[in-house]
Amino acid sequence: MIKGTAVCIGEDIDTDMIIAGRYLRTKDRRVWAEHVFEDLNPGLAERLNGAVIIAGKNMGCGSSREQAPVALKEAGVVAVIAPTFARIFFRNAINVGLPLLETEGISCIDGDEVTLSLKEGWAEVAGERYTGAALSPHMQDILDAGGLVPYWRSKR
Repeated sequence: MIKGTAVCIGEDIDTDMIIAGRYLRTKDRRVWAEHVFEDLNPGLAERLNGAVIIAGKNMGCGSSREQAPVALKEAGVVAVIAPTFARIFFRNAINVGLPLLETEGISCIDGDEVTLSLKEGWAEVAGERYTGAALSPHMQDILDAGGLVPYWRSKR
C-alpha cells in the first residue's frame, strides 16, 4: 500500500518538462530534485515530498532520459498515476524504484489523499476507487528491492 497527497498535472508531460536538459550537466540528484517541473510550474518541486503525481495520458513522453524518474523520486514523489505512460519512461521508473500505476478517469484536486495498491491495481483518491493495471510480479519484485540494480545485487 502506498499513500500520499495528490499533485495533479496535465497530459503529454515530456521528460524535458520533468527535468530540463540544462540541469543534466551535473550528476547531483539534489539539483535535479530542486528543479523538477521547473518549466511547467516553478514552485511545484517544493510540493512533491510525499506526493502521488496524478497525470494525464502519455506521461513521460519525449526523450529516454532516465534522469526524469530519478528526479521525481529524489524530490520525494512516492508514486505516479496516469492513464498511459511512455514505455521507456515506464521502464526507467521501475528500474529506479519509482512506483507507477496505469488507470483512467481519475478526478483530481491538488491535496487529495491518495492510496494505491500496485499489486492489486487500484487507486483511491478522495475516497473514490479507480481500477487500473496491476504490475507483474516481476516488476513488483524490482520495486520492492528499490530498483533494478538492488534487485540484481540481491540475486548474487
